[in-house]
Amino acid sequence: MPNVSRGALVEYGLSLPPLVLEFEFNPETISRTRSVTITTGNAPGTKGGYDFNYPWETNRVAQGVSVEPEQFSIDILVDATDRMADVNHRAHAVAVEFGIEPDLDTLRAMVEPKTQGPGGVQMLAGLGLGSQRAFARDEYPSVLLLVWGSHVLPVFLTSVQVEEVGHLPSLKPYRANVNLSFQVIEGNNPFFQVERVRRAAGAALNFGSGASSVLGRVFG
Repeated sequence: MPNVSRGALVEYGLSLPPLVLEFEFNPETISRTRSVTITTGNAPGTKGGYDFNYPWETNRVAQGVSVEPEQFSIDILVDATDRMADVNHRAHAVAVEFGIEPDLDTLRAMVEPKTQGPGGVQMLAGLGLGSQRAFARDEYPSVLLLVWGSHVLPVFLTSVQVEEVGHLPSLKPYRANVNLSFQVIEGNNPFFQVERVRRAAGAALNFGSGASSVLGRVFG
């Protein structure tokens, strides 16, 4: 059986203990979306932007253009089969009785609004703390770290779709295909800043691998 990469979602905050979900992650595809909103108003003489002739005019050309945060989705497998079969596994007894129900509960808790309690302990708004209205002033969704390969991305979990494909006699699921959608939290946080540096280094590698020849055709 081929080695399967593993990923993780880790809640980032003061909650004790934090929510953590480790999962098998060997995707055939990852859907990533970066969109740009263009509002040029009545830009004279052109459609879709402002007139320009020289590189130093590009700041003016891009007036009214905003870049939206990156969004992407992945498919993961949540499976308790190995845990159930391995009596030496630390989660064997839990998996035998509950299957992957605790894993799925963790995912659901990651999208539930929470209120910050004493000592930094977060409690689900559904337990009655704070306002009954989701995401009221003192209730917030979890900030998560998506750990995947060399990436550690700060994200909000925006959608969870679960397809349960195997059940115990108790009808608790032990295997499920899960689609997760995220929005990257871009800005002045240490995780995104590291990702930004990594991205710039990757772009520099691409330039050094032959992309510079294109510039010769464009500006030569």
